[in-house]
Amino acid sequence: QVQLVESGGGLVQPGGSLRLSCAGSRSIFSSNAVAWYRQAPGKERDMVATITRSGGTNYASSLKGRFAISRDNAKNTVYLQMNGLKPEDTAVYYCNKDGATTLDYWGQGTQVTVSK
Repeated sequence: QVQLVESGGGLVQPGGSLRLSCAGSRSIFSSNAVAWYRQAPGKERDMVATITRSGGTNYASSLKGRFAISRDNAKNTVYLQMNGLKPEDTAVYYCNKDGATTLDYWGQGTQVTVSK
């Protein structure tokens, strides 16, 4: 059974930090690179960061240096540490396998709102 459960979002002031977590099913995590995505209101879902099973990472160029992705293979969990948050980071954040499309299963995501 495919499962993705994102958590850790919330309301934070500009400059603040949040750590997102995503627990997923083994079918997604066991052999795949996994990724965080985000979708702002009225915009398409974009890739934020990816991480391979061995820990290799890649980031959207605009986010490098502020966000850090990590994973715990034993727990089938991926994390996203977000620092220096800006209002433009406001979005619903999702995790999934790297390269997931609209045809794949998606969890409900976790809302991140950056506002004074």
